Amino acid sequence: MAETATAARALTQERITCGEVELDVYRGGSGPSLLFLHGGGGLNPAAPAFSMLARHFSVTAPVHPGFGSSSLPFWMDSVDDFVHVHLELMEKLDLRDVILVGTSLGGWVAADLATKNRARISRLVLVSPVGIKVGPREKLDIPDVFAMSMKDADKLMFANPDKFGFTPDGKSDEELRVIARNRETMALVTWDPYMHSPKLKHRLHVIDKPTLFLRGEKDGLVSQSYVEAYAGFIPGAKVETIAGAGHAPQAEQAEDFVSRILRFAKT
Repeated sequence: MAETATAARALTQERITCGEVELDVYRGGSGPSLLFLHGGGGLNPAAPAFSMLARHFSVTAPVHPGFGSSSLPFWMDSVDDFVHVHLELMEKLDLRDVILVGTSLGGWVAADLATKNRARISRLVLVSPVGIKVGPREKLDIPDVFAMSMKDADKLMFANPDKFGFTPDGKSDEELRVIARNRETMALVTWDPYMHSPKLKHRLHVIDKPTLFLRGEKDGLVSQSYVEAYAGFIPGAKVETIAGAGHAPQAEQAEDFVSRILRFAKT
C-alpha cells in the first residue's frame, strides 16, 4: 500500500494540446528523459513501476488519444495517427535523447515512431510489442482478444491473473467507463488488419538506435518466436525474458522490469 501511495505522487498530470488532440500527460522524476507509451489496457500512473522509474529518469507518460480522458477526433483511427501525435508531443515538450519505452500496443507505436524520426531518441525498449505480421496469412500471430471474455484474455495476459486480472469489484462507474472506452479505442486502431501494419516490418531496418525487447516468459499473447522475429528486423536488437511475468512485466515484475531498463540505459 505504501508503494502505491508513493507512486501516486511520482507523476503529476498535465493537459497538453497537440493539434486537435487534448492529451492527458503524466510527468515526474529526474534524470535522463524517458517517454513511456502504454498498452491497450490504458495507463495507471499510480503503478509501482512509475515511482521506480522516476527515481532514475525524467518520465513522461502520455495517455493515447481515445484512452482515459484524452480526446479522440472523429478522423483519428490508426496507430499511425498516434505516432504523429506523440512526435508532436516530443517537439512541444522539447524531449531530447529520449529512452523510448513502449508496451504492447505502445510498443507498436514506439517502433513505428522510431522508423519515422529518430533525432530525439537515444534508445528503444519494446515490451511484448505487437504491430507486425510474421506468420502465415491465414493464421493470427496474436490471439483474438476481442473474441474472448476479459477473464479468458487475462489468463493469457498474466502469469497471476487472480492478482492482476480485471475485476469490476470496487470500481466506480467512471473507472468502468474508462475501461470500456480503452477497449473500444483499442479495437478501432488494431482491428483491420488485426494487430499489425503490413508495412511496418519493411521499415524497421532504418532504426539505428540500441534496441531492447522485453517479454514475460508466461506471455500468452506475444510468443517468444514472434518477439525474436520482430527483433530480427532491427539491426543489433537484443531480446531478454522476464521470469514470473506475462504480457505486462511492468506490472507483475516491476523491479526486474525497471532494473533491466536501467542496465540497458547505462550500456
